[in-house]
Amino acid sequence: MPQIETARLRLRMFTFGDLDDYHRQIFSDPAVMKYLPPGTSVPKEKTRSALGNILAHWEHYGFGLWAVAHKPLGQLIGHCGLQTLQNTGEVELAYGLAQALWGQGLATEAAKACVRFGFEELRLERIVAIAKAEHIASQRVMIKVGMKYEKNARFYNLDVVYYAISRSTYQPDGSLYVLRDDSLGRVTPQERGRA
Repeated sequence: MPQIETARLRLRMFTFGDLDDYHRQIFSDPAVMKYLPPGTSVPKEKTRSALGNILAHWEHYGFGLWAVAHKPLGQLIGHCGLQTLQNTGEVELAYGLAQALWGQGLATEAAKACVRFGFEELRLERIVAIAKAEHIASQRVMIKVGMKYEKNARFYNLDVVYYAISRSTYQPDGSLYVLRDDSLGRVTPQERGRA
């Protein structure tokens, strides 16, 4: 499966060995889960189920959410990637990072890499993203990756704002992006720039 490296992050496949860290960083933290479905922290068994769903999505679609590892800290800090949007044919950019690392531009760094992967590798025509209206920081991430607000909507039993970007308006920014795909035996050239 493909992996991506950025200046500070490594986006890699999840394994069930990530369960404890993933649960601690995301699913058991009420501050993080306030903005993610179901809107509240959940028991570890629900995290195990979420991991299973992530792996099944990769298996079925050939893309999905990556585990986001912080290279300087050497630890898992959350998830970011592309997934199918509930009851639609759309592909959704989704992310969630540990609260201790909010405000450092890491969600934007991961999101830019995932959008680039979606347009350059998957050859998608359009990528969407949703967030609760009160989650202004998440909307800023969407704007920084080039998305535009389109409408208010309801997904995952949440009232959300809905943003999108199309291939025709996408512009890569030159941030460090290294794609490793062992199945293809290739590594993309590194691009240096502002991460």
